[in-house]
Amino acid sequence: MVGDYNLPNVLAAVATGKLFNVAERKIKEAIENYSPSNSRSQLLHQGSNKIILDAYNANPSSMKLAIENFSKFRGDKILILGSMAELGNESEKEHSLLIDQIQKMKWKEVVLVGKEFEKIKHPFHQFKNAGEVADWLMQKKIENSSMLVKGSRSMQMEKVLSSATATR
Repeated sequence: MVGDYNLPNVLAAVATGKLFNVAERKIKEAIENYSPSNSRSQLLHQGSNKIILDAYNANPSSMKLAIENFSKFRGDKILILGSMAELGNESEKEHSLLIDQIQKMKWKEVVLVGKEFEKIKHPFHQFKNAGEVADWLMQKKIENSSMLVKGSRSMQMEKVLSSATATR
C-alpha cells in the first residue's frame, strides 16, 4: 500500500487482530502480504514506470492527501487526475483548490480529465476522458517515471493503464 494516509487503517487492523487474540506473527504476515485491488491505492510496475492507481473514488480530502503523498516521490512525477463527482455547488471551488495545490509543487506533467476541470483556467494538459489520456500517453512514450492516476469512479481512470504499459 502506498500513502501515509493508510497508516490509520493498518493500525486499526493490528488493533482488531490483537482484540481477537491473533498472534502478532500472523498479524504481521497478513499486513505484509496485503495487496490492494479494485483500483484502491494499487502500486503497479509497468515497464520502467511506477503507477499508483487510486481510481475507485475521489473526494476533496482523498485527492489532497494523495497529491501530497505523491509529491514526496523521487524522480519524474506525472499527475493524472479525473474530476471529482457529486460535489454539487462546491464542485468548482474544490477543483480550483486542487489546481492551486498542484501549482505549488513540481511535476514532469500534469493531466486533468473531465468537465469539472474544463471549467477552470489552468496551465495543464486537459482531456475530456480517460481514453483521450490513453492516446496521449501512447504518443508520449513515457519511461522512468512515477504516475498517480486518481479520479472519481465515474471517470473510469483505470482506462489510462492500457496505454501506460505501451509507453515503454
